[in-house]
Amino acid sequence: MKKIALVLFALLLSPLTLAADFVEGTHYTVVSKSSPTKSPEIVEFFSFLCPACYRFEPLVADLKKNIPSNVKFNKSHVDFLGGDTGKALSRAFAVASLLKVEDTINPAIFNAVHVQRRNYANLDQLRQLFIDNGVSAKKFDGAVKSFMINAKVSKMANNTQKFAINGVPTFIINGKYQINNKSIASAEMFQELVTYLTNKKG
Repeated sequence: MKKIALVLFALLLSPLTLAADFVEGTHYTVVSKSSPTKSPEIVEFFSFLCPACYRFEPLVADLKKNIPSNVKFNKSHVDFLGGDTGKALSRAFAVASLLKVEDTINPAIFNAVHVQRRNYANLDQLRQLFIDNGVSAKKFDGAVKSFMINAKVSKMANNTQKFAINGVPTFIINGKYQINNKSIASAEMFQELVTYLTNKKG
């Protein structure tokens, strides 16, 4: 009975111990020009051209399933990789988000780039990918150069500069904390660190 009590006591303490083990400067940094959000928020800066972003996708999918309903999760595509291709992919991501088909289109683009080794040099080629994945040409054409898409593309580029993003994937929590990816040893640790930072006060 005493052993059971000790085990239960250890389990109760373990989340506190894990949280205490996360150290500023080692596991995360405070963004120099931070703009803290009013509610918990996770933003992943990524690129479809980035192999590490592709490998991170399963971790991100698990994270999205497990975060509380009050925590927002947003992806933001950077355009500093790949020249014109990167810019076209940013616009394609914005279109997928607007049309609410990102759960279909994002994996399709990642697969095309990293498995099929396709090179998307322009929006016409990406247009065909959308069509092949169930989006009508009319919907794509109506969205791709629209005011809303232009605004989203501009906002993503501005946020990339605002948070001084120079590598991907980069995770910004609550507009204030940046995760040090090199400190992450497992999927479980990644989720624990994100949870710790979304709940962190001050």
